[in-house]
Amino acid sequence: MINEIPRRVALKLLTMGSALIGTKNSLEVRGDEKDGSEKLQVVGNWKQTHDRVWLGEEFWANPMENWRIVDGAAECQSTSGNRSVHLLTHQITNPGGSFQMSVNTRQVQAGKKEGGVAFRVGVSSDINEYRSNCFAPGGIVAGVVENQLVLGGKRSDLSRKADLQDVSLKLKGEPAGDQYQLELTAYSGGKTLGTLKNLFRPQAILGNVALANNFNTADRKSDGSRYAFRDWKVGGDAFFVNENHKFGPILWSMYSLSDSRSDEGFVLKLSALTGPLGKDDNQLVELHLKKNGTWRQVVKSTLNTDAWVATFRISNWNENVEAPYKLVYREQLTDGGESVSEWSGTIKANPTGRPLRMGALTCQNDYAFPYEPVNENLMKLDPDLLYFSGDQIYENHGGFGIIRDPAEPAILNYLRKFYQFGWSFREAMRDRPTLCIPDDHDVFQGNIWGEGGAPMQGIDKGASSKGGYREPVRMVNAVHLTCTSHHPDFYDPSTIKQDMSVYYGDMVYGDVSFAIIADRQWKSGPEHVDTGSGRADHVQDPEFDCSKLDKPGLVLLGERQEEFLKQWAEDWRGHSMKVLLSQTVFAGVATHHGDYNGYLKADLDCGGWPQTARQHALGIIRKSKALHVNGDQHLTTMCQYGFQKQRDSNWSFCPPAIAVGYPRWWRPDELEMPHQNRPKHDLPNTGEFTDGLGNLVYVYSVGNPEVASEKNRYDKAHQKGSGFGIVTVDTQAKTYTIDSYKFLIDPTDGNETNQFPGWPLTIHQAENQGENSIS
Repeated sequence: MINEIPRRVALKLLTMGSALIGTKNSLEVRGDEKDGSEKLQVVGNWKQTHDRVWLGEEFWANPMENWRIVDGAAECQSTSGNRSVHLLTHQITNPGGSFQMSVNTRQVQAGKKEGGVAFRVGVSSDINEYRSNCFAPGGIVAGVVENQLVLGGKRSDLSRKADLQDVSLKLKGEPAGDQYQLELTAYSGGKTLGTLKNLFRPQAILGNVALANNFNTADRKSDGSRYAFRDWKVGGDAFFVNENHKFGPILWSMYSLSDSRSDEGFVLKLSALTGPLGKDDNQLVELHLKKNGTWRQVVKSTLNTDAWVATFRISNWNENVEAPYKLVYREQLTDGGESVSEWSGTIKANPTGRPLRMGALTCQNDYAFPYEPVNENLMKLDPDLLYFSGDQIYENHGGFGIIRDPAEPAILNYLRKFYQFGWSFREAMRDRPTLCIPDDHDVFQGNIWGEGGAPMQGIDKGASSKGGYREPVRMVNAVHLTCTSHHPDFYDPSTIKQDMSVYYGDMVYGDVSFAIIADRQWKSGPEHVDTGSGRADHVQDPEFDCSKLDKPGLVLLGERQEEFLKQWAEDWRGHSMKVLLSQTVFAGVATHHGDYNGYLKADLDCGGWPQTARQHALGIIRKSKALHVNGDQHLTTMCQYGFQKQRDSNWSFCPPAIAVGYPRWWRPDELEMPHQNRPKHDLPNTGEFTDGLGNLVYVYSVGNPEVASEKNRYDKAHQKGSGFGIVTVDTQAKTYTIDSYKFLIDPTDGNETNQFPGWPLTIHQAENQGENSIS
């Protein structure tokens, strides 16, 4: 069996013996099953579930917003093609074994074209991992369409016209010499409609199994039929069964712990995220804490029914001890019963008196989902807290496009994509504080020029080069809730234009204060200037005078955040060092975008524009002596800002993207850009520069990517310069040590090539005000 699956998966199987749960032979046999075959186990509990969007913990629906539980069945709501439901707990991994599946179907709505109803078997990605398999194309189709049985490349006519209000499918599989035989039978009214057999390579059946609606219709065609599915049953020793693969009802949790510097002491904020439930479902989540060996319910919280987040706040928390917690959800079933689910973790003790280590992460394009190497390396390095600086999703996440409006389906579309983020990193987040801020793609925009929350004008022409927000404010607020509801109390929670929420503030943890700001929410849009090119935010002409783009009145951080930063820079209560957290770099540290030869003199989307507003921001944050940790650029850089002269302001660390999509490069040497004072390491493309916008910046190190050519998702991510960062803040030595790790490495093996050239680097706190010792 191990030789038939990828090495990474095989190793997991060998180490997860305690998690294996054998398939149970249970439940009654229907009349159409009395053929001496193995009895099957019903998966899920649709029959006793209230009507709702989320299908249950055993399933992943493609796409989630196109499915509902209706009257005890999983019903497809879309007439478009290739809608599916994957079973998470069962994967076929043993081609030497046999299996069976059955399901009852009913046509809910006839389409202009009958798209069919089926199983899919052997749905497998390039890494054959159960989560990634949910988004893989292909697999073997076994079903009914237009009075024919379909099994892979074979078709045969039914013995009589099918009653599409009552069709049951049964699929059996077993070895046949050096091949594998599948046998599909369709029933209606207890009578057989037909049977079809076909032989396949044994490897072809490996992977996920799924239900398919309109498998014979193109994804974007909307003329197929809609079906409902009941009583999906599975069994057999070809399956690898792992109940730990369930996802929900509590999908994951995030928490923060911060010194309030008031009579409330330390304050714990914790969020629990569930799938979208129904109006008749229980809307409460319980928080339990373990004290003296006994679990005690502390508080209940009501789910927000847009974001499906329940938030807990506990003041005067004892930060000196580690505290186990569990979240409990009690699902009320339609028969009056109750199903209890738990999600547990640990609230870490405040890491005071020793160096604090923060994981710095950004930008996760889902071609590399579920980013296993990054998550595994985080678990190995065990940082004290995590920071995700934005683009937890991209519009392409999970396929099936985006829904821009109205707000309710747009939110569901977003949530489905956002769940991939939690699915990947929930094990790392459950046991340590997590700060997570949204960026442009999280609200379905290529760039955000927030204009203080204003609605975007001329929205029919795109959402990348216009000021304001494209999405309905209700959707934007739901995004903010999912990412930041567990953050420490915001500095000033007053809403802005359109009643849009804000999330800036600080967290004091481990003798360090972290300022959290939104460097795009108030930023001016590029319509205010003329870049002289075909795109409002890109300067393509190397001779263009970018000083013309620095008009009076243009905004970067906005007055409210500037006032917060002024106060934060001078407030040293409860800590001795500071870190500034935002979305992007306050300089233009990229010369090429998108394509290896895609030269840009300047990109207004970076924090280096507007220039005067950038200078004003540096004038404020210099006083804090903070390291600036950001993201967004997909290009890891270590640089120091110049305020009035080179190297007189804060250092900036932009970690590599978790999975680089749109690539960038910093290649000033081949452009012969003037520079001086190259660091002692003498790496190319480093030294003191004036960026394309006229800002002073000292580039100490950069991790330029290769041009992608690899096919395997993880090899491709590594080649494109993906990875993650670790920032260690030593409050005794008054230093910041920065590591920038590549994607596909083991950070514990001591290999010096694990990091991008120029890392690790240690800087002193005073260097963030220009007292430099690094050369």
